[in-house]
Amino acid sequence: MANSRRIEKVSSLIKREVSQMLISEIKDDRVGAGMVSITHVEVSGDLQHAKIFVSIYGTAEAKRETMEGLKACTPFVRRSLGQKISLRHTPEIRFREDSSLEKGDQLIQLINRITPLEEEEIGAEE
Repeated sequence: MANSRRIEKVSSLIKREVSQMLISEIKDDRVGAGMVSITHVEVSGDLQHAKIFVSIYGTAEAKRETMEGLKACTPFVRRSLGQKISLRHTPEIRFREDSSLEKGDQLIQLINRITPLEEEEIGAEE
């Protein structure tokens, strides 16, 4: 139980620190400020690996470029985390695109299209 709280705490720290890096420290033009947000961080039980899930706003090309930029700055992010978070070993970092927000938006759009159709059918039955 205590270990899971530690994992949650480390995940939260990583999310906060990397979010701050995205705003003020990462200078790669491909990683557009405000266009990338961290949705969540998964840290392995042994604290050796961290997957950082990001939501990227933009076209497919912009998303691809942003992911390339994030991959290129991974060593910088890991080094900076090592200086900011006191852990015996700084976890290996992997950025992953999180498309759940985009899928949720598509689902809402589908629901919104279905709702007027149902209302039309109900009106026709009366």
